[in-house]
Amino acid sequence: MYVASPFEQQLFDEGNKIISGAKEKGLVLRLLGALAIRTHCEKFSYIHEKAKRVLSDLDMAAYLRQGPEITRYFKDYGYRSSALSAIPGFKRAVFLGEGELHVDIFYEALEMCHDISFKNRLEVDYPTIPLAELVLEKMQIVQINEKDLIDTVMLIRQHEISDNDNDVINGQRIATLCSAEWGLWRTLTMNLDKVRHYAETFQVLEEEDKKDVIEKVQMLLGIIEKQPKSMKWKMRAKVGDSKVWYRSVEERA
Repeated sequence: MYVASPFEQQLFDEGNKIISGAKEKGLVLRLLGALAIRTHCEKFSYIHEKAKRVLSDLDMAAYLRQGPEITRYFKDYGYRSSALSAIPGFKRAVFLGEGELHVDIFYEALEMCHDISFKNRLEVDYPTIPLAELVLEKMQIVQINEKDLIDTVMLIRQHEISDNDNDVINGQRIATLCSAEWGLWRTLTMNLDKVRHYAETFQVLEEEDKKDVIEKVQMLLGIIEKQPKSMKWKMRAKVGDSKVWYRSVEERA
């Protein structure tokens, strides 16, 4: 697996130690973000290398019911809690380690432009959140940037689209969530289209890679469109873009 710098290697090593140590104590912690994506994309991690994609964060998902135990675990591990972690019931915590190391924990859900729930999903994969949620994590960002497009291209290039979580991207899971919430559907389909267009001109990719990514994105979009939509979705669709359908990320800073 491609690792570009000593700090990135430190992130990989520290992340794996924290996750495995938590498992021994019966705690459910999973990696998310770009580190999780690179963990899953060993064959195509060179895409990060060629694109000069630098990793800088240790982000993890957990269940809120284990919050107090997770706090004790990080304290015993040598991390200290930030002020954010002390807010009762808040679904996010930050633990500070030595130097630049810090771990951002998202409890129950990733609450950014849209909410991506982790309910009953963290046990599905290890040491990361499931592949479908990794796609959702990136594709729910309304003001998406190039690094998120690069991450998604690499993730899709590495994995097939299917209807389960067995080292494939569960398109049915994504489609089901999109069929229940028009806003999530709007952002996901908008961003998947951006991924498709980005892949067409992404110089890091060979022609075979471009073709593969574009076909998989089209397949995923097809699965999303074929999924029957809820009444709530249909009612919100009538309003369309005339009403803001997402949360500003700054609100969650």
